[in-house]
Amino acid sequence: MIFLAIRYLLERRRQTLLTLLGVFFGTMAYVAVSGFFLGFQGYMVQMLVDNTAQVHIQARQDYLKAHQLDFAFFGDAYKHVFWRPAPSRLIGYLEVQNPTGWYQRLSADPRVLAYSPLMVAPAIFTLGKNSISANLIGCNPAQQAKVTSIATYMMDGSFKDIAAGGNRVILGDELMKRLGAGVGQTVLVSVAKSKRPIPFIVTGRYQIGNRAADLQAFGEIADIQKLNGTPNRVTEIAVRLKDYTQAARLATNWGTISPELVESWDQQFANILSMFQLQTALRYTMIATVFIVAGFGIYNVLNMTVNQKRHDIAILRSLGYDTFDIVSLFFSQGLIVGAIGASLGALAGYFFCLYLQTVPFTPAMGSNSGTLHISLAFPIYLQAVLIAIIAASLASVLPARAAGKLTPIEIIRSGT
Repeated sequence: MIFLAIRYLLERRRQTLLTLLGVFFGTMAYVAVSGFFLGFQGYMVQMLVDNTAQVHIQARQDYLKAHQLDFAFFGDAYKHVFWRPAPSRLIGYLEVQNPTGWYQRLSADPRVLAYSPLMVAPAIFTLGKNSISANLIGCNPAQQAKVTSIATYMMDGSFKDIAAGGNRVILGDELMKRLGAGVGQTVLVSVAKSKRPIPFIVTGRYQIGNRAADLQAFGEIADIQKLNGTPNRVTEIAVRLKDYTQAARLATNWGTISPELVESWDQQFANILSMFQLQTALRYTMIATVFIVAGFGIYNVLNMTVNQKRHDIAILRSLGYDTFDIVSLFFSQGLIVGAIGASLGALAGYFFCLYLQTVPFTPAMGSNSGTLHISLAFPIYLQAVLIAIIAASLASVLPARAAGKLTPIEIIRSGT
C-alpha cells in the first residue's frame, strides 16, 4: 500500500513537490521563529535574574487614601465627612524594620544562595557646574557581587574597590558621562539629610547597557548610611536563590510573616513577562497560517488524485481491497508528504538557527556586543514535526474518506 501511495505521488511530481515545499517551509519557519523568540525570552529572563535580585525585601510604603482617616477622627459620623483638600502623605516605613531577623532567617534557609543589605538614597552628584540627581546605593561589595552580576559589568576599576570605605564610589556609565567625571576624580554628593555636600572619590565605572541602571552609583554601605544620617539602617535586602523559579512562591510566603514589602523578580517585571505571552501568541498565529496554507495544498493534491484515480479505485475494489485499504492508500500519501516535509524542514531550520547564532547583536542589557541568542531546545523540533504531521493528517482525512466511499458500481455509472 505504501508503494502504491508513493507511486501516485510521483505521478504528479510538480504538485507533490509544491505541497512538500509548503510543509518544508512551514516547519522551517516554526523552528526558526520559535528558536528566535524563545532564545530572546531566555536571554531577557537571564538578564533580569542576573542583573537584579531575585527577591526584594523592601520597606513598605504607601500613600494615604482620601478617606482613610475619617473614622479615626470622626467616629460614626465619618460618612458625612468631606475633606478640602483631602489629606495626603506617604505612610509606612523608611527602612526595613528588623534587618537582623531577616539576616538570621535568610542565613538558615537552604534555598537562599546569598543576600545583600542595601541602603538606597536619592542623591545629587556635583562636579564643577554639573549637578545630576541619581540613586546612591550602599552595599557590601562582596555580598552584592554574589546576588547580582554587577561586578562583571565593570569597565574601569574593580567593584571591590569600594570595600575599603573612606567615601569611595563607583558610577554608572550614564551618570559619569553626564557629570563629565573620570576615575580618580572627586565628586560632591549630597542627600536630603546632609547639611553640606560630602566629597567622594570615583574608583570605578560600570556599564550594564540599561540607561536607568547606568544612572546610579554604588558605595560601601557604612559610608552611605553615614552620609544619609541613618547608621545601621537598610532600605532593602536583595536575595539570590539557588532556584530562581521559586522566587514568586517564596516572596509570597515571606510577605505574610513580616511588615516589609516582599516581591520576586517576576512580580516586579510582570509587564515584560506579559509581553512574552503576546510574542508566543503571535508566533503560533504566524505558524498556524503557514500550516493552514500547506494543509490546503495537501488537500487539493489528494482531492485531484482521487478524482483522477477513480478508475484505479474501481479496479482495486474489484480485486478485493476494502474501504479501509482505500482510505489508507490516500491517507498515507498525506502522511508521507507531511513526514518528509517536516523532517527536511526541521533539519533545515536547525542549520538556519546555527547561522542566526553567528549574526552580530548588541544586547539591550549588557556592555559587550555579541551574537543573536537562538534556542536550539529539542522540544521546538519535536513540536514542529508533530504539528506538520498533524496538519498533513487533517488535510488528508476528507479526500481519503471520499475515496473510501467510492464503489465500482458508482464509478461505472459515472462513466469514469
